[in-house]
Formats: sequence, structure tokens, C-alpha cells
Amino acid sequence: MNQTRHLLSPRPLLPRRLSIVIPVFNEAAALPELRTRLTGFLETIECGEVELLFVNDGSADASLEILGEWANTDPRVNVLCLARNFGHQAAVTAGLDEANGDAVIVMDADLQDPPEVIPRMIDKYREGYDVVYGRRSSRTGETRFKRFTAWAFYRCMRTLVHRDLPADVGDFRLISRECLDALKSMRETHRFLRGMLAWVGFPQAAVEFERAPRCAGRTNYSVRKMAAFAWTAAISFSPIPLRVSLIAGVGLALFGVGDGVYAIVRQLQNRTVPGWTSIMVMLCLIGGGVLLSIGILGEYVGRIFEEVKGRPLYVVSRRLHSEKGAQPVARPALMLSVDDSPSRGAAATATATGERRFGAAS
Repeated sequence: MNQTRHLLSPRPLLPRRLSIVIPVFNEAAALPELRTRLTGFLETIECGEVELLFVNDGSADASLEILGEWANTDPRVNVLCLARNFGHQAAVTAGLDEANGDAVIVMDADLQDPPEVIPRMIDKYREGYDVVYGRRSSRTGETRFKRFTAWAFYRCMRTLVHRDLPADVGDFRLISRECLDALKSMRETHRFLRGMLAWVGFPQAAVEFERAPRCAGRTNYSVRKMAAFAWTAAISFSPIPLRVSLIAGVGLALFGVGDGVYAIVRQLQNRTVPGWTSIMVMLCLIGGGVLLSIGILGEYVGRIFEEVKGRPLYVVSRRLHSEKGAQPVARPALMLSVDDSPSRGAAATATATGERRFGAAS
């Protein structure tokens, strides 16, 4: 595998502002422990200003109330509330769009991504790397099935998505401002951020850590969700499934030609082929192959349909402990310019009055 060589430009100073983006979906059981760990960690980290940016992805439990109370007592905490559950990748995207640090950390709320690894990521950042991802050296508390599927997933994705996609790496990573600006220009609907960061390039390095079990609660990623995530990653990044259907069609055609030649030879030898079994087998193979190919093609067409609608990747319903008003966040092509004309003054006033701190009367 040929990897691009980069000339590193060391950064002698620590980031002036560090943003930590944490997507949250039904993590009420884990948030108290996360608060304790993060508060203690932030007291020891050598960095400039630190911003904690939580993205509440339509949680149905008490996560929002816990985050709101935290935001009211800690000026470093900002909470972005999405209007519904848009999914993990959309929630991370919302946090990355909102973050304004020189370096941005993405981590999960269940503490399987330990914050104590962040100083090592910052050291790599100062060496000149623009992406520093955490690579899991072990996966404590996970079943053999989970470990095997994770191993198979990353190896398949390196074939289907990008040859430089790092194995055994999740979304836990540090991203520089330069790389983040490039990433934010990619606004496709079906997102696989790990592959997108591999695609944009930039110098990248790994920091190994031991992945601990969840601090509380249970995972929100079922086998069905993991399979759907893998399928989205494959379809969004690669035409290989279409090529597989083409190869399967060629194979079936060759099999049909061979079966036809065999039938002709048997006929010339006056040994008539009974016919029914071979015809049914061929019909099933051809029909199944055609339907499979149409289904794969339909997946791509469906994604094109969703892409051309141009809908926002997510909608923000409110911000807690923030000076910005609640508004939908759209793609760059859909964002409207706002001037100071009187005709738009009423709309601007209505938007401003929609801004509320947590706990205010709705």
C-alpha cells in the first residue's frame, strides 16, 4: 500500500482553543460519570481555552436535563439540541460544524474513549499531524462475535471505501482546523466520517489505547444498526457492489452458455435432456441474479434521490448556554444571506426571540 508522504510542519504552541465534541443519545446513565472524569481531566490539561460541545441527538431519556444543568453551572459547556434523532454521523457533523477550536476532539459519551488519551493526541498535533486517531489495542468486555465483526468490518471497508482507512479505529480522534475546514466542504447526506477523513488526506497518525467497557448503560448500536452502518459506508463510498452484480451477471451468462452447449451436445447424441430440472435451475439463478442487481442499483438510485433533494443534514432546535439563536443548519448551497433591510427586520427579531437558555419558560 502506497501512502502519501507529507512534510510535517511542527506547531510549537498548544492549541489556543480546544473543542471537544461529544454526541449524546440516551446516555443519562453515563453522563454523571462522564462529568466527573471530564471535570477532573480539564483541571490537569495544559491547553488554552477548552470548549465542551455536546450534541443531543434526540435523546428520549433524561440526557437533555442533565446536560442542561451542567451547561448552567459550567461556562465551558455548550449543548446543541437536534430537533430529532438524525443519527450518530449527523450528530458528530453538527458538533464539527459548531466547533471553533484550533483543534477538535471527537469522542463518545460512554467513556470507552478515555479523555486521558487526549494529551498524547495533542503531542502528535504539535509534531505537525492534522488527524490523530485513537487505535484500539484491546477491546475489554466485548464478546468474540463483536470483536470478529469489528475486525471484518475494517478489513472490508479498506477494500470498499479507501485503501488508507485505518483499521481498528472509531470516531475518537483529533482534527486540526485546516483538515476540518476541508471536511466541512463535504456535505453528502449519507456520511461515513472515518472514510471521509481518510479521503481528504492530510498527515495522519495513530495513538494506541486500551478500550474500556462502557462506564454505564447499554450500547445503542444493535447488530442491525451496525450492519446498516456498514452498508451505508460501502454504498456511499464505492461502486464495487455494482461491479459485483455485473460480475455475477457475467458468471450467470457463462453458466447459461455452458448449460446450452451441454444440452445441444446431448441432443446431437440423441440423448434428450429431460429439461424440467435444468430449466428451473436456470430460471432461479437468472431471476435471482436480475433481482439482486436491480436491488443494488436501486440502493444507489435511492441515495441519488435523497442527495438531490438538498435537505439539511440536521436541524438544530435550540442551543443551551450559547449566544446564538436556534436555527436550522443547512448545506452551504441552501443558506440564505441576511441583510439589514426593514423587510427582514421582523424575521430577525422573531429568530432572536426564539433563543432560550435551558430552564426558561417555553
